[in-house]
Amino acid sequence: MAAAAQPEIVLPCETCGLTQRVGRLEPGTVAECIRCGSPITWRGLGGLDVTLAFTLSALLLYVPANLYPILRMNMYGAYNENTVWDGVVSLWQYDEYFVAIVVFLASIVIPLLKLLGLIFLVVSVKWGKGRRLRGRTRIYRWLEVIGPWAMLDVFLLAILVSLVKLGDLARVMPGPGLLAFTCVVIFTILATQSFDPKLIWNRDLVMR
Repeated sequence: MAAAAQPEIVLPCETCGLTQRVGRLEPGTVAECIRCGSPITWRGLGGLDVTLAFTLSALLLYVPANLYPILRMNMYGAYNENTVWDGVVSLWQYDEYFVAIVVFLASIVIPLLKLLGLIFLVVSVKWGKGRRLRGRTRIYRWLEVIGPWAMLDVFLLAILVSLVKLGDLARVMPGPGLLAFTCVVIFTILATQSFDPKLIWNRDLVMR
């Protein structure tokens, strides 16, 4: 019996607009436009297990990243430790309500919602049935929308800048929560990049 033909889909290039047929991709590969060479679609490396591993790792480290001090400062004999939540509280006490809300949402709430959303998508695709696919797709699109607002990497960069700038004025040392916070940033990025949204609709790819 002849082997079944590889299914093809028709996709437009977002750069030059050329519509072309794209066959099934192997894990970790990218389909490029035949005219301009821009990436059209891709398939993540490692599949759902890799995404789940990165997401669970980030979720486990999310707790110490927010409970333990990010920075320890010794300035003219005054010692102080600060967590992410302490920064939000301090901004609120200084009447910086808008900035406090933005930091709270971008550094605490949205990253947690993003991780929980990724876990739901992985579990529903891996062990769920082929139902409510449109709903899962909406969740994935929602995660893409809130992704830029999960400013963990920007917040981490601000912490590192403060370590450098305050070096001449005070003794600033990274706290135990900084390592966990850094790992949350890295694992969240890896989890997002490794998830392939096409798996929501094509269970055949999941079983491969």
